[in-house]
Amino acid sequence: MDRKLRTSFGGNTKTTRKPRKIIFTQKSHRRLCQRKRIMNSTMFQYTIEDRYADAFAKNFTIVLVGLIVNSINGIIVFTFFKSSIFYNDPRYILYIHMVINDMLLVFFSVSLVVMAYVWPKVPLPFCVTLLIIASTTHKNTPLTLAGMAVERYIAICKPLHHHQICTVRRTFILISLIWGVGVLPGLADLILLSIVRPLSVFTTSTLCSTTNVYSTPYHEDQSKITHGLYTSVVWLILVFTYCRVLIAARRASTDKSSAKKAQSTILLHGVQLLLCMLSIITPTIDKIYSQLVPTLRSKILFFNYLLTNLLPRLLSPLIYGVRDKQFVKYMKGLFSCRLINVKVESTKQ
Repeated sequence: MDRKLRTSFGGNTKTTRKPRKIIFTQKSHRRLCQRKRIMNSTMFQYTIEDRYADAFAKNFTIVLVGLIVNSINGIIVFTFFKSSIFYNDPRYILYIHMVINDMLLVFFSVSLVVMAYVWPKVPLPFCVTLLIIASTTHKNTPLTLAGMAVERYIAICKPLHHHQICTVRRTFILISLIWGVGVLPGLADLILLSIVRPLSVFTTSTLCSTTNVYSTPYHEDQSKITHGLYTSVVWLILVFTYCRVLIAARRASTDKSSAKKAQSTILLHGVQLLLCMLSIITPTIDKIYSQLVPTLRSKILFFNYLLTNLLPRLLSPLIYGVRDKQFVKYMKGLFSCRLINVKVESTKQ
């Protein structure tokens, strides 16, 4: 009887303890799953916060550098328009055109970078318009450098005809031609896009970037051809003008100091062109380093953009502007609150 009670009691304990163990394991399993979910959600939240913080830091840096570049260039533009002595000099007109063009380039390129983060779906017609303007301003800089080199060549090698050839009116015609030639690659991209893709693509929205919108092999070939053509023509002009000025500097009838100054100016144009070419090889640098270090791709793109697109737009105007003693003189006079009286003597013909 005792044994039966014990066996029955023991049996009861066995039957009653088993479900308790199962209930306990189910509760622990639920708690464990809940903890994992909390950990996963917090980790996901941290990664999102890191991404947002990283994106904010990059955009803030790009916008800040862009503002600094345009502010410095704005001082140069302000000095030009406040000093009427520069209005009738083709050299200064071309120089200030290059500075204004670089300001537009910085503004539109920075806007496109920020839009990639804050506005990922841009209407295609508006995006194409921005890309055409950015492409045109990018092409205008080397073309303007070529025009400035030709002006220096005429001033040194043909000084008697300089005032007849390099007039203000012809300078503005040259600037119009520069914009006309510079806009051609952007229009070619638009025409290729309308031919290769259906016209309904213009009703869609997309991420506004050159690699995303112009992603066909035809656009890639067209980009290589135009970059090679523009760069080679500008380099030929710079080499030709430098060699002609170098030959003219050895002549006894030529002013040695002005010839040497023209040589250094054209060499600086070459340096400026090299800085401008950095932005042309940006996609190649991105591809190479992104394959070598794929985990740091976003950081590579960021630093590459700063070094090849923004900083050259600050260095090229400063290299040319700071060297000019007359321009620096008027700049100091304006910002030191001193009045500079310029007497212009007009001769009656």
